[in-house]
Amino acid sequence: MFHMLFAEDPAPPSPLTFAAPIAIVVLFWLVVMLPASRREKKQQQAMLAGLKRGARVVTSSGIIGTVIGVKENEDEITIRSEDSKLKVLKSTVLRVLGSDEAEASK
Repeated sequence: MFHMLFAEDPAPPSPLTFAAPIAIVVLFWLVVMLPASRREKKQQQAMLAGLKRGARVVTSSGIIGTVIGVKENEDEITIRSEDSKLKVLKSTVLRVLGSDEAEASK
């Protein structure tokens, strides 16, 4: 026990022991996470560009409604949910559930 108290300090760790885990995390992010994020963003933009009248959508706030108006030059769409008519940003649409054929034919 006494020899543990009076033992010499070990050599300081190499800077590579700290850099290796950081490099592995950065490499994982560049190879796996970044391409997946870009792919999801492209899919979301394609979905928003394809929004048409009659599409049933879910917004980020959980509102489910039918698109009744889309203006190409604006970032707003008009949706109808039950008896309410709402103007929301296109970016709040999370997914398209399908289409309401009766609304699309109007």
